[in-house]
Amino acid sequence: MGLIHLAMYKGKGRLFNRLIRTWTGSIYSHCELVMPDGRWLSASAMDGGVRAKRIEQTPGHWDLIPLPWANADHIESVFARHQGQGYDWAGIFLSQLLSTGLHSERRMFCSEFCAAALGYTGAQRFSPVLLAEVVRRTNRLPFVQLAHSLTEGQRNAPNA
Repeated sequence: MGLIHLAMYKGKGRLFNRLIRTWTGSIYSHCELVMPDGRWLSASAMDGGVRAKRIEQTPGHWDLIPLPWANADHIESVFARHQGQGYDWAGIFLSQLLSTGLHSERRMFCSEFCAAALGYTGAQRFSPVLLAEVVRRTNRLPFVQLAHSLTEGQRNAPNA
């Protein structure tokens, strides 16, 4: 099984991307989970909500953060429950701009989907930049580093 990544969008994008970057004070405006089979999972305003697609990675537009601890079965379960649900415009406004934490139970925005799929509670409170920071901190935990190094060692070991 291949490695799952959190893809952080830092390309120019559209007006919505610029508004997100301005509000959060970050270079990131969108996030996706990249599965080992090449599908990119997220909730996208441009695509109308929770969906899977294949994205050609334009150099310089994405930062990929490895997630050696991510549970593919949990991600797929969250995706199956929410696939086809609309984009949570009200949630963006209420939980991100007004910081109330209120959001739709039937719709999601990108960082909310990714955070929920990764098992974080209060997923609606995550912006793309906050999710990237939390994931990077999680990756620095000693037990995560040890588990990843053991997995990498098994992949690189010669066959007997």
